[in-house]
Amino acid sequence: MKIRRVVTGHNEEGKAIVKWDSEIESVPGRPGFSRAEMWATDQLPPKLTDEDPITWEVGTTIANGSVFRIIKFEPGVAGRRHVTDSIDYAIVLSGEIDMLLDEAEVHLKAGDVLIQRATVHDWENRGIEPCVIAFVLIATQGGKSKDWS
Repeated sequence: MKIRRVVTGHNEEGKAIVKWDSEIESVPGRPGFSRAEMWATDQLPPKLTDEDPITWEVGTTIANGSVFRIIKFEPGVAGRRHVTDSIDYAIVLSGEIDMLLDEAEVHLKAGDVLIQRATVHDWENRGIEPCVIAFVLIATQGGKSKDWS
């Protein structure tokens, strides 16, 4: 995936400007999975700086911060049962996917919104088309940073 990312900021006179306008290319993960990091913060509430967090090494979540990413799940994506220390806002942009919980399973399709509250889960794309989801993960109080393991 290649996604255009436009980030605003301020010039020396305090006028609103475009700070960054770039194409972000996704990076592969496990088989059938790729992600494009769009933005992150390392504290809440966030502090505005001139640093571009796209250069950070970001795991699944950041303790006391937030992460915004776009993920593509290919059909037959390898499973990864995990939990995050975050409230996750997910918007299915295209395709369909199944989210598996301990005692439930839910089918999501383009346009659906999911609010996930630090629950154990896994994703399965049982369809024939890729599924693309935008995620915003906001750290929970006392939450720990999580890596991709």
